[in-house]
Amino acid sequence: MANIFSGLFGNYSEVSIPDLMKQYQGYLMPDEKIHMGFKLVRDTFIVTDERLIFIDHQGVTGKKTRVASISLDSIYEVTMETGGTGFDDSELTIHYITSPYHKSTDPRVASYKFEFGKKFNLQPFYVALVTLAHQNHKRLNA
Repeated sequence: MANIFSGLFGNYSEVSIPDLMKQYQGYLMPDEKIHMGFKLVRDTFIVTDERLIFIDHQGVTGKKTRVASISLDSIYEVTMETGGTGFDDSELTIHYITSPYHKSTDPRVASYKFEFGKKFNLQPFYVALVTLAHQNHKRLNA
């Protein structure tokens, strides 16, 4: 019951890798491996060794599906906000380059914010992504 309320309030909850593989294997590139995934009521967010995948089931029946992804190589900044008292949730914001050429003089950028329940331990996920962002930052500025 708590997971249903978390989904209704916009919070992601973790999903097992076998469940993700069973349902979303068709969206993976050859040899791509799922590391973790999260689910909202109908939407899913998957972390692989290559990218972040967002699966948005649309419409009343949820049969219409929008799939988008962010290459892990394009992430250059990550911010985290932990949940406070009351209804405050934990938030993770990923900033990434949308330009096809990451080393251009004027790259296009975007950001995406995820909300997790305050009981979700976001810190290990943040550390993994901020480490990746730091490595990308060094690579892009070398």
